[in-house]
Amino acid sequence: MSGSKTRKQLVDVARQLFAKNGIDDTTMNDIAVASKKGRRTLYTYFKNKEDMYFAVIESELDLLIEMMRKVAAKDTPPDEKILELIYTHLDAIKEVVARNGTLRAEFFRDIWRVERARMRFNYHETKIFQKVLAEGVEKGVFDVDDVAVYADILHCCVKGIEVLYIRGRIGKGKDRSSITVSPSTVLPVASPLTKVSWVSTSLRPFTPSEMTTSSPAGSFGSLQ
Repeated sequence: MSGSKTRKQLVDVARQLFAKNGIDDTTMNDIAVASKKGRRTLYTYFKNKEDMYFAVIESELDLLIEMMRKVAAKDTPPDEKILELIYTHLDAIKEVVARNGTLRAEFFRDIWRVERARMRFNYHETKIFQKVLAEGVEKGVFDVDDVAVYADILHCCVKGIEVLYIRGRIGKGKDRSSITVSPSTVLPVASPLTKVSWVSTSLRPFTPSEMTTSSPAGSFGSLQ
């Protein structure tokens, strides 16, 4: 088995054990035994359990980035791309949750660990949003004076509603083909009272209790 396949196998096994037992109750020896690899092999690829934990989160998010890059490369109008990027992000995170025990496992509730692991993903996703917004400006679809700022806001807003989307409180049963997106409808989500206005005009504002649901790490850090 090649080195890349061995590493992937170790990451897959670790993800399953972390989700089932939690980080604290999973040892490197547990991972070595479950993967049928020796501890020496395990430490060839990972310095410690924390290093392996980051690899688990990054492996999930790397798949999402590749999906978003494919969307950004499509020959479709920029406003449609923005909407598809948003739903690609949300749907992929929702799938990760379903695949990992609805995020009740301890490692998915560790906000700051996950936030550190998401740093690379955050950077790449923001760059993708910038690219599509710039394309929209060039084509006259968007009237944006600073695509970097708009991309940051868009990224943070999508990240902030992950939990509500996963729980089905927003976006459920909506006809996405009827939804239009532009900076004027997307960016008001930076305001708490219109935080999900881009999803559907029929959605109500957040209640105070719902606004406290999100966490700095998005769904990975706050779903109970």
